[in-house]
Amino acid sequence: MATLEERVAYLEGQVSEHTQTLIDIRDSIRQLERRFDGRFDALDRRIDGIEAKFDRRIDELEAKFERRSDGLEDRFERRVEGLEDKMSRHFTWLVGIQVTTLVAIVGALLARS
Repeated sequence: MATLEERVAYLEGQVSEHTQTLIDIRDSIRQLERRFDGRFDALDRRIDGIEAKFDRRIDELEAKFERRSDGLEDRFERRVEGLEDKMSRHFTWLVGIQVTTLVAIVGALLARS
């Protein structure tokens, strides 16, 4: 049977080994955290690049849409103005025909009496 001192020395050795193992595990975890941080930083940079491209494309599409909508608005305004002019001419003709008809009826009535 081992003496008390031998047993204590054995346990101290075991504790020392476990302590070193825990230190190695802690160092490995820190190293892993640094690697993750590096990967996440790289991923963030890639996402930022994609966002910048996406924002530029959205801006281009907005500008294109704005140009097209301005063109459509101009065409619409020209058509409305054309219709207003046409309606004005037709209204003038309609009033002229009605006045001519009224004058003819009044003339016929006066000629009868």
